[in-house]
Amino acid sequence: PPPILDSTLVEISRNQIEKFLKSKGFFKAKVTAQIKVKQKVATLNFLAKPGPGFFINHVDYKIEDSTLKALYFSKKAGFTNLHEEMRYDEDSLVHEREQIYQLMRQNGYFDFNRAYVRFEPDSNQNNSKVSVKLIIDNPLEAKKHQVYTIGETNVIIAPNSAGFIDSLKLNPIMLRGIRYTDLSNKFRRNPILRYDFLREGEIYDINKEKLTYDRLYELNVFKNVKIEYTKPKDSTLKVEPVIMLIPQKRRNNRIEGEIPFNASVVGFNISNTYTDNNFLGGAERFQFQVKGGLQSRIGSGQPLFKDVYQTDFSVSASLTVPRLVVPFGIPLMGKNGMPYTTFSSSYLYASQVDIFVRKTIINAITYDWPETKSKFHSFTPVNFEYRFGNVSNLDLILNGANLYYLNLLATKLLTSSSKYNFTANANKLNLHENFVYFRGGIEAAGNILQGISKLTGNKVDSAGRNATLLSLPFAQFVRPDIDVRWYRNLGENKQLVLRLNAGVGFAYGNSSDMPFEKLFFAGGSSGVRAWQARTLGPGNYNRETLGSEEARRAFFGIDQLGQMRIEANVEYRNLLIRKFFGGKLNGAAFVDFGNIWNISKASSQTGGNFNFSNLGNQIAIGTGLGFRYDVDFFVFRFDIGLKIKDPQFIGQEQWVIGKFLRGGKDFKANYNLKHSPDNYRFLQYNFGIGLPF
Repeated sequence: PPPILDSTLVEISRNQIEKFLKSKGFFKAKVTAQIKVKQKVATLNFLAKPGPGFFINHVDYKIEDSTLKALYFSKKAGFTNLHEEMRYDEDSLVHEREQIYQLMRQNGYFDFNRAYVRFEPDSNQNNSKVSVKLIIDNPLEAKKHQVYTIGETNVIIAPNSAGFIDSLKLNPIMLRGIRYTDLSNKFRRNPILRYDFLREGEIYDINKEKLTYDRLYELNVFKNVKIEYTKPKDSTLKVEPVIMLIPQKRRNNRIEGEIPFNASVVGFNISNTYTDNNFLGGAERFQFQVKGGLQSRIGSGQPLFKDVYQTDFSVSASLTVPRLVVPFGIPLMGKNGMPYTTFSSSYLYASQVDIFVRKTIINAITYDWPETKSKFHSFTPVNFEYRFGNVSNLDLILNGANLYYLNLLATKLLTSSSKYNFTANANKLNLHENFVYFRGGIEAAGNILQGISKLTGNKVDSAGRNATLLSLPFAQFVRPDIDVRWYRNLGENKQLVLRLNAGVGFAYGNSSDMPFEKLFFAGGSSGVRAWQARTLGPGNYNRETLGSEEARRAFFGIDQLGQMRIEANVEYRNLLIRKFFGGKLNGAAFVDFGNIWNISKASSQTGGNFNFSNLGNQIAIGTGLGFRYDVDFFVFRFDIGLKIKDPQFIGQEQWVIGKFLRGGKDFKANYNLKHSPDNYRFLQYNFGIGLPF
């Protein structure tokens, strides 16, 4: 219902507007309220006459504590908003007070509070000028502020998640200035104290207090962290931290399911993940996951899941330790974020009906650490993979002369690689700011195994490849990739995003081609969205060349992979409806470009190899519109992609947008006749959670 007119509230509002203008330096501001009533409906207008803005012509300082004064003047250039010739603004004064408070608390002044900082403006001057005096008072009955150091620390862990009991029996042992009392008997001392940055003998620093809060929470084993201070009864200038920790629930089990689908494929995946957040008593996270799923083609008139073409199953286990497990010390580990070391092992089973079965065993050690809030590193020095499998329809491969797939899918193969990834500005992805996001990575494999092979006599398999001491051939390759995005804020709730996503895999030495799982694909909900994932490219490849419906059905999803990928996206985002069923409805318009290619002569797809002189004819172009339902903690996304240029065709036939505008019925019928069981779709629907990039 409309609010009832209240003249008292009108006067309060008028006065608040006037006070706001004066706080911004318009000391002579006058605000009047006008009320017009017609048919019991009031129209309310506020008329503001701000008058001249007052500018600061002089800043004076009164800081009686000389040590504190010297500290302020040595640091003020890095944070001050208070200077001559600026318009008087109380927000700038509040900012100055807060920065002074933080500065003093960072340098040992434990008892310093904001009330010690005050300002005295004097506007009784001519020509709209105001002088400001910054005053930092001394404590009552003291000649100066005192600097405190850290004394003994008590770290106390509650018996359980219910919290602390009334009476506590503390550990009588004090070690290196810290008394560690674990009433739950579930946590080891060193992994917890590693992230206590309040060290005995150091000057009190509020930043180290905040850092201790952040890291202890990030251990993900405490639901509550509280830091209090006591002062010794003697006159020493010390504060003694008391860190009180309440554990959270240690174990949980999560069952998840998803139904990935688009215009031609539907499937389901289900997984069960068991997690122990304090596996060895040092906030280590142990996870054990079992996952399985299948994919089926739809649209042929057959019952749902009748045409199942792919199944997969995996079992994985990982142990994540909240530090870098290295044989040397790292000063102030965790200063800019929590570092992790992850030991992982997994078994993957994948089957494509009527074509192959692939099994993979992976063991890896990975180090993740932040350099700053915006820079993140991930290094996997050891990634050991053993791949094996078999082709289930050898006649189909041989009849189609596709020996390339026989070598790619049926070979037993060792891979020993190292991987490095660097990410910049990932923490800004949800902000409407101008910035550049970068993620770059490289994986190199086989060099160590090549050395072992030479030391053991270069054993050779039936294909002429070197083998290791396990008598298995090994892969040698290097695989760099990048993802660069330019985010530009175009005003309130409007954003432009430009993206380049590229990668290439070079096989060398003991390998004539990349391992099957290391190949790139194009299309999908985060790529060229007018194509379903794994249905674009490579190059000008057309699936008609497979020759038979049986072959196209069997090779679906595996024959359109490549050793190189280049994708580019342009997306404009804007707000459509601010309040939409408890969230916001955003819109997007986009244009996507790209494809994948082969660069190896061993590949068999006709027209699939990269050719720079023919690049224009090998680029796919799609466009579309999207809707994003944003409920703050996640985003539901729906994108509609429309094919503009399809590189599987020749010449002007690539511009399929013309056929779409003319209805496209005859074109689709002719295509479906030659490409059965594939159907041509001008439009591609993509559902997902989260933004595409």
